[in-house]
Amino acid sequence: MSGLSPVYAIASEFVDAYAAQDPVSATGMGVAGHDHEMTDYSPEGIAGQEQLLRSTLASLDEAPITDERDRICRDAMAESISASLERMDAGEPFQRLSIIRSNARAIRSSFDLMPRATVEDWRNIAMRLSAVPEGIAGTERTLSKGVRQGVVAARRQVEANIQQADAWSGRIAGQGSFFSELAAAFRESGIDEPSLAADLDRSAATASEAYTGFATFLREQYYDAATEKDAVGRERYALESKAMNGIELDLEETYAWGWAELYRVEGEMRDTCATILPGASVAETIEFLESDAGRAIEGEAVFQRWMQELQDRTIAELDGTHFEIPEPLRHIEAMIAPPGGALAMYYTGPSEDFSRPGRTWYPTGGKTRFPLWGEVSIAYHEGVPGHHLQIGTTKHLADSLSRFQRLMGGTSGYVEGWALYAERLMGELGYLDIPDYYLGMLRAQALRSVRVILDIGIHLELAIPASEPFHGGETWNAGLADEFARQRSCFPAQFMASEVTRYLGTPGQAISYKVGERTWMQAREGAKVSAGDEFNLKTWHKRALDLGPMGLAQMERELSRF
Repeated sequence: MSGLSPVYAIASEFVDAYAAQDPVSATGMGVAGHDHEMTDYSPEGIAGQEQLLRSTLASLDEAPITDERDRICRDAMAESISASLERMDAGEPFQRLSIIRSNARAIRSSFDLMPRATVEDWRNIAMRLSAVPEGIAGTERTLSKGVRQGVVAARRQVEANIQQADAWSGRIAGQGSFFSELAAAFRESGIDEPSLAADLDRSAATASEAYTGFATFLREQYYDAATEKDAVGRERYALESKAMNGIELDLEETYAWGWAELYRVEGEMRDTCATILPGASVAETIEFLESDAGRAIEGEAVFQRWMQELQDRTIAELDGTHFEIPEPLRHIEAMIAPPGGALAMYYTGPSEDFSRPGRTWYPTGGKTRFPLWGEVSIAYHEGVPGHHLQIGTTKHLADSLSRFQRLMGGTSGYVEGWALYAERLMGELGYLDIPDYYLGMLRAQALRSVRVILDIGIHLELAIPASEPFHGGETWNAGLADEFARQRSCFPAQFMASEVTRYLGTPGQAISYKVGERTWMQAREGAKVSAGDEFNLKTWHKRALDLGPMGLAQMERELSRF
């Protein structure tokens, strides 16, 4: 660790130790050397992670601070580790079973990120495939311990995980096993290694069997012990919200603000619809945009090419004008997501050495027709100037940020807040001047406002405002949430059903988009006031991103120094 400050040395050592303990996460972070290994998801594995977190936090407390970079890194790292320990103390790892946050999903998704170019790459895949039963067995032991301790997931999340396990193991009619299809991809790679092909086939079969067994475990051993209640209550919600956002929120104020934001966005949607289809309602305008053949793309492959071209064009146009985009970030891959997961588009970052590019993933949900009006702003959210720019820039700052900041830092509020801010920014820069696309951005804003209302409202079991036409005065429940989400988000029913399940299983995450965006917007407006005529947006973006990821409270403190 020569040349590193004590804090940066601790940060680097922590990344190495964490990657060794959690190889699946190491693959996600892009840390090399662990793709052939499997994470220990058993209670013993969790205990080892807790020990690492506590010893690292103690080391940080004793480390000398040599400069501002040290202080920022130390504060960000200490807050993140402390939040993880608080969640561990509350039993979160023993009830981790949601549609987007589960060990089974993490294991399956890791194969999406593993390279497939060489024989060695495929040997790593075969070895991890062979270890899938071990990872699933550890997960079952941990969930069983949660049952004994009375710390369990909700039945809705159990049902969602059963559906995912069935999809990935090939038990859905007309849909093959993800793992068998992965092994089949080797035969199409052109690599002539018959023994490796046989290993992959065997390992894929055992992985599929493990997921079949996991679905059986959930049905027969876990479901009856799971709670019927979706709401997690104020105490756990406050804990999860703080961890997800890195700030302690006034939840009632945030809930009321979510309603105000929804009403504001709905008014702007009505105004925008009047420019697209004068005299039509929002619902009628959306139906027109969804059904107009000239505003849609037919075919999954054609849509993937369109998405790739949009990402490439956006990077080329923004580089050197509104941002300075480092060379390794000027390439991004637009991917179609494997079936079985949640239906929201998502992003995976580049590897630490940038040998693996950043990727956007689009779950089609089986559809083959793609109206474009709602896809443009979400492409900016996931790509540039959203997640790809922020996450990629962070990883590129090896000369100034610690390895922890580059690979493990930040909160959902910081990351998703920037990405939602990026959508609005593209409207400000003129990239959404076509009313169709601007309406798409507004629909995304409406969805994120709905998330604030539902996430806080359901989990805290708050009342719907008496003045609201939708069941005013009634207390939120999952049934009302499903109905409200369909009515007020303006997204398809299938997508929103997946979304509501997501909110219920990951308390505090759904609000991070709007809460984070609000923090980014307030920080920018504060900088404008302070700098006056000297304010430069491009310069502010660079200085803000160069600080590295962190919690929203620390972000407020650091950006106020500009």
